[in-house]
Amino acid sequence: MLLAFSARPLAAEQLKTETVNAFDHYVELSEQRMASELSAGCFLRVDDLSPNQRDADYARLRQGEVVIERLATLDEGHSISVPGGLVHHWVGTAFIARTTLVRTLAFLEDYDEQYKYYAPEVPQSRLIERDGNYFRVFLRLRKTKVVTVILNTEYDVRYVPLASDRAASYSYSRRIAEVENAGKPNESEKPVGNDSGFLWRLNSYWRFLERDGGVYVQLEAISLTRDIPPGLGWLIGPFVTSIPKESLAFTLTRTQQALLPTSSGQP
Repeated sequence: MLLAFSARPLAAEQLKTETVNAFDHYVELSEQRMASELSAGCFLRVDDLSPNQRDADYARLRQGEVVIERLATLDEGHSISVPGGLVHHWVGTAFIARTTLVRTLAFLEDYDEQYKYYAPEVPQSRLIERDGNYFRVFLRLRKTKVVTVILNTEYDVRYVPLASDRAASYSYSRRIAEVENAGKPNESEKPVGNDSGFLWRLNSYWRFLERDGGVYVQLEAISLTRDIPPGLGWLIGPFVTSIPKESLAFTLTRTQQALLPTSSGQP
């Protein structure tokens, strides 16, 4: 029965205006907090921790670990209700030893080659358009947790140089379409915003700091999925609750691995 049910298509869930509005409000308040951090000189989240925790996290980072934390943006001390959806908010940091800021940014901006480093989660990647530090990119995403979901996604990405040793980038999904029968002759896309609801929005905020003989990379991700309907927690719950954290950890780990110098000094 489990196999038969999981093989059936999940009923479509309509992305509602009130869901989008609530997510946009969450993002607006989150970005206000990010701007406040930068104006206060707190570039990396780890630097805002208590001295003992900060020292412990820096030690973990320099040993090659990825430090991840779940976040929750509040509105005047209260949780932000998102009717019909769930917001997933995580931040992670990694340290890439013996690399430079210039090399890190050049690697991330090479979207035509990213699929080579981020497979199997990103089986396809390409640059659609570039204008200076603005990029429009396509990524096909593959997510598996009980079920496998293929998504065609497009993003607006902007890189912002801040100083000789630091930079930031801002990525906003502009289109996310769920793919049916991926790789087959009858491959097609479900209507945008009227699909299984495994991913409706994804914003990514990167910070890069060259220091201590390498580059600290911080990635904060805010995503929107459908909520979990009664009776389908076993099917949808693991996907929408664990995938956001796992994807963030995967992205940072693969970035770190790609940029660690080899004996030839190349990734």
